[in-house]
Amino acid sequence: MNDACVLPGMPAARLDTVAGKIIALLDITKPGGSAFLDRLEHLLTTRFRVGEIIRTQKGTYTKPASQNVLDSLRGVDAFIEALAD
Repeated sequence: MNDACVLPGMPAARLDTVAGKIIALLDITKPGGSAFLDRLEHLLTTRFRVGEIIRTQKGTYTKPASQNVLDSLRGVDAFIEALAD
């Protein structure tokens, strides 16, 4: 159990566009997640002209993301977490 205290904050502002942006795709390692992210990556780069895709993966979906995974998400314009089964 994670007993960390999280303070409420304001949500990030919505992006006007994803064209030219850096988008991270987080695979939480549930079955089917990587196939979903493969298709999403294709759509984001071909249809929406995202500037860069960063793929990262949690060790297991049953535990929080490691600090290394969280650090890899810093500096991106947005990230998408894949849930699948």
